[in-house]
Amino acid sequence: MPSPQLLVGRRSVIGNVYAITMICKDRCRVFDDPSNAQIAMQVLEALDHDGLVASFAWVVMPDHLHWLVQLREKSLGYCVQRFKSRSGLRINQHRGHTGAVWQAGYYDHAIRSEESLRKHGRYILGNPVRAGLATTLGEYPHGWCRWPLDDTGAG
Repeated sequence: MPSPQLLVGRRSVIGNVYAITMICKDRCRVFDDPSNAQIAMQVLEALDHDGLVASFAWVVMPDHLHWLVQLREKSLGYCVQRFKSRSGLRINQHRGHTGAVWQAGYYDHAIRSEESLRKHGRYILGNPVRAGLATTLGEYPHGWCRWPLDDTGAG
């Protein structure tokens, strides 16, 4: 459960776009296993398919995930909880583990302009490069963006 101070000013509005960061419990490197990263990406895609959200970009890093998403139905908290629950159950099944995969809570930032949307998309795509996991945008296998790389102004 997030701290009440983190909830001050937080608004969840259908149609708004949010940049979200979710962190694995104890910063465990769950996604060093490509199968776990694939599970997380499949769950993100399912949330789009189910009509809850419209994703713009995501990247699954070894111990956390960045997601740029527009709400279509339900609250931001509901969508994040649904992602964490579904992905956590499937990852634990794959690993033969029990217990939490994700740290409680999440970080979010409301996106207020097209310029900011593209900026956050570039930031998300650039995470693996900054972390030394890739040398160029688009090389990292556990990321996705709705726009062509050259259309983001990032590559």
